[in-house]
Amino acid sequence: MVNEIYMDGGRKKARPITNRADYIAQRNHPDNAKNFYDARGGDQKAKARQRQYNYGDLLPDGVLKGCCHPSSTFPHDIDCNSAEEQERIKRILLEMKDETGLLELSGSANYGLHGIFRREPGKTILECQVKVALLTHTEMDTSAHDQQRVLYTGPATPDNLFFLDDALFTEPLTIEESAAEYERLKERVAQGLEEVPPGAKKANKHYRPWEEEIDDGRGNPSPDLPREGGEGGAQKVSPRGDLEGVGYKGIPYADIINEYWQRTGGVPVDGERNVRLHKLAVNLRAICDNKREVLLAVMPRLGLSEQEMASIVDSACKETPKGISKIVKQIINDLQESSLPLKGAEGEAPPPMPHRLPKLIQLLTSKTPDIYKAAVAHAVFPPLATHLCDVRFTYTDNMEHEATLMNCLMAGTGAGKGCIDKPIEHIMADIERRDKENERREAEWKKDCQKKGANKDKLLRPEGLVIQIIDPDMTKPALVTRMDEAEGHFVYVKLNELDLFEQLKGATGKQHFQLMCLAFDCDATYGQTRIGTQSVTARPMCRFNWNACTTILKGRRFFRNVLTDGPISRINFCTIPEQEIGAKQPVFGQYDLAFDEALKPYIDNLVAARGLIASPQAYKLAIKLQDECAEFAQLSQNDTYWNLSHRACVIAWLKACVLYVANGQKWEKSIEDFIRWSLNYDLWCKMQFFGNKIEEANKTEESRIGTRGPKSLLLYLPDEFTTEDAVRVRQKEGLSADNTKKMISQWKTRGYILQLTVDSFKKVKNKNQ
Repeated sequence: MVNEIYMDGGRKKARPITNRADYIAQRNHPDNAKNFYDARGGDQKAKARQRQYNYGDLLPDGVLKGCCHPSSTFPHDIDCNSAEEQERIKRILLEMKDETGLLELSGSANYGLHGIFRREPGKTILECQVKVALLTHTEMDTSAHDQQRVLYTGPATPDNLFFLDDALFTEPLTIEESAAEYERLKERVAQGLEEVPPGAKKANKHYRPWEEEIDDGRGNPSPDLPREGGEGGAQKVSPRGDLEGVGYKGIPYADIINEYWQRTGGVPVDGERNVRLHKLAVNLRAICDNKREVLLAVMPRLGLSEQEMASIVDSACKETPKGISKIVKQIINDLQESSLPLKGAEGEAPPPMPHRLPKLIQLLTSKTPDIYKAAVAHAVFPPLATHLCDVRFTYTDNMEHEATLMNCLMAGTGAGKGCIDKPIEHIMADIERRDKENERREAEWKKDCQKKGANKDKLLRPEGLVIQIIDPDMTKPALVTRMDEAEGHFVYVKLNELDLFEQLKGATGKQHFQLMCLAFDCDATYGQTRIGTQSVTARPMCRFNWNACTTILKGRRFFRNVLTDGPISRINFCTIPEQEIGAKQPVFGQYDLAFDEALKPYIDNLVAARGLIASPQAYKLAIKLQDECAEFAQLSQNDTYWNLSHRACVIAWLKACVLYVANGQKWEKSIEDFIRWSLNYDLWCKMQFFGNKIEEANKTEESRIGTRGPKSLLLYLPDEFTTEDAVRVRQKEGLSADNTKKMISQWKTRGYILQLTVDSFKKVKNKNQ
């Protein structure tokens, strides 16, 4: 039921809307759309000027105040803390629209969600709201549970109206039935029969019903909600518990099910629904405490009837329990990891890019929409540095470095990670042209070798086969061969998926990570020794630059076993911020001939450079950055940040050196601001994506090393102490208080202490304590 609200003589009145066309036309009125977007910009007066609708009462007399004819629908106001959370909750509600009776879902001016649902007969709006919140694991605004509640509503555009069922415009209740329903609900509330947690009556905003016992207000559990402990026992629903009514270990069942479908071929279609739903039920049993009622509550219907679903669940429950399956265990681990609270180096948002950029970076980002500029500004350095050959720079510790730079772009699915493709393609164009010629020569040699067969006249491999760009499906022998023949040049690869590196993991499972470490370190070799005459045997210098892209979840999963082993600190990370729902598509500029001509002088400067190059400005900047990182580490007392900052400063300094060489070995004032931002951005990303996990891993490593060696307890006691002091010291060191008197007696016997009174003691100086 939809009622449009309007003012008449200072009173709020209403008129019904009975069809989709009128409803959408009203919401899409230009004034309403403007007020909506102005409200999103912070204009509270504009919010009050939006269209208002009531969905909770029939309003037969058209007067909102004192309404007493409940409709068959109810509103549900959901607060979201971010666009990401709004997207997650929207997905859950749309997936569970049959279970919840969803009729409409749209966005609110404060980036929350407004849902309209079918009300269960005999249940109050608050009861129904609690049930939806429990099923979907979403916070609720309990101030929206009265019948006369109105919602300020924005436009009905596709980016703001996510779902609308025409059933919203039909009302099954007659005026008489509605009046009788009002009396029943009124009596239900008066007698305290509402099946809601006690806190639902007190809360106003950000209410989480799963954190309370679910009962009817008289100590009786609600029969309509899944619970733990069987019949008669209320379920303690907590996001930290092992079993929750709406989730497992803090993860909503809807998220687990959605991820399960993604990993098993997608949501089932007609012809496979029953079989795959049965398999899903079998997999979910262990995390639903092997309870039929919980399974029934969380299983998606996919158009099947309740009777069909009950049959599927009953069949799954007859199978012998086998514990949590491997796929569900992996899904839970991955979802827990992806939902870790993000921890930035400094603030929740990445540091803003400086307005004034070095000329080369300005050029390389000139065709890039603003939302992608930060990612592109980081990603261009590995291909730029790949043009350097036999070029070295001296760092502040007097160690020489070549410009080994590795970049990983981690961003959400569909975030636009392809934004780095064109800039990299144009930077690498000259190397690609030369590589193609050498690849042609190599192919001809292989063809000639095949003609010769295995005789002794087999042709020698041609000299000068410098091929720098390697295939993403590289093997270790191929990579070693390219490095060996590179004649001092870097080899380079761009990976659209980070996990393509796993082809190099070798027997130990970590050789691809070792390669990353070797590439960054000075004077490191990489290769293999083989006995076979046809096998690749070489150990060239490890000159290897690369770009890779991945989602945040996959990136965390990829590095989770080497958090403290070094790869993360050696890689430059960047990301792409999430766009608002409904944001316009970013438009790129044209990478035309003029762009290539402007880029060519910088590439030529990089190619022409040789030998040890000194940049006094880059050297001084490195010292400044080290000091700034040390100061922030001292202020924050964050060991993880401090440890990551060491190599992050080296990466930032190498970028400064690359810009210096590309600019004809001329320094620009804008380089310092840009490099400082680049360093802070890199550290922000590392702390965001890995900070918490690195801290946990470090604590685990410390615990494995073991406890410190024993120390004299006298060191922890003052010069004069009492028996009670000795008891406290023993307990603090994990020792029982029982043997305190025996310990003191031994100390007195050995002359370590003197007893001054009945129960006070003094240390004896010059004794071996």
